[in-house]
Amino acid sequence: MKAVQFSQFGGPDVLQVREVADPIAAQNEVLIEVKATTVNRLDLFQRNGSRPVGNLPFTPGLEAAGVVLQDSNGFRAGERVLTTRASQARGGGGYASKLAVPATDLARIPEGVSFEQAVAAGLAASTAWGSLFDLGHLQAGERVLIWAGSSGVGSIAIQLAKHAGAWVASTASSEERIKTLKQLGADEAINHRQQSVSKILQSSGGVQLVIELVSSSLQDSIDSAAPEGRIILIGNLGGKEATVDTQSWRLKRVSVIGGGQLHTSVANEEKILRLIAEKAVQPLIARVLPIEQAAEAHRLLESGDVQGKIVLTFA
Repeated sequence: MKAVQFSQFGGPDVLQVREVADPIAAQNEVLIEVKATTVNRLDLFQRNGSRPVGNLPFTPGLEAAGVVLQDSNGFRAGERVLTTRASQARGGGGYASKLAVPATDLARIPEGVSFEQAVAAGLAASTAWGSLFDLGHLQAGERVLIWAGSSGVGSIAIQLAKHAGAWVASTASSEERIKTLKQLGADEAINHRQQSVSKILQSSGGVQLVIELVSSSLQDSIDSAAPEGRIILIGNLGGKEATVDTQSWRLKRVSVIGGGQLHTSVANEEKILRLIAEKAVQPLIARVLPIEQAAEAHRLLESGDVQGKIVLTFA
């Protein structure tokens, strides 16, 4: 089978297309032919050596959408499926053309949802759902702030929160991205480089929930929260360190909950895919490239210019 791997750490050019042995599915696994995967920031960190990986050569890829190759564990050959746990599959990560995936890790893709849409939702949507509902316990009528709204997680989180009946504020760093937030349904779109997020939100009573994807903005999140608000700390796009005023934190009784990379249940992932089929939400796709251009996809993500997900496809 075909796989994109790296045998040494470095820039995007260390990614190479190789022929490797097909995985052999264990008793509890389902063999799938991968049709699409995505590029995540963790892929970049693994490739440059700043995050640990297993033995080299290493096949990146956190998620994969594809077709079941043979009947197994309740799945039928030809069924279209998604896994957001491709990095744990036999055969490597999602940059491999075949994977043996535990049946419990597979979500069925409904009619009307393409492989590209499914995988672009993928882990980003699973993390968004987990942060909003599993950890954040978002309720209809609540107010939520979602940082980095044009990112993969942020863009789907805006739509899921709106679908759940929440009032949504989100942030971006340019007027082009502000337009994207409004198109996604944000009630308040704030250019955080030009405006004070916390002043704008506190003037209207604050928010009950914050999805914090930047980390360096944690003080702004505390200031934006209403008393007894919840902050779900998911990402650190702005760096892993933040200085906060503990006085404002404790007096407001704000809860800060570490989330990191989240997986909601497979059942919830299938709910998200059905929402996509119903066109209630749509993943934001920046580019679709063939797997052979994985190095170019890494360069694009590192540039910081893309909005949404970069999808890689297998012919």
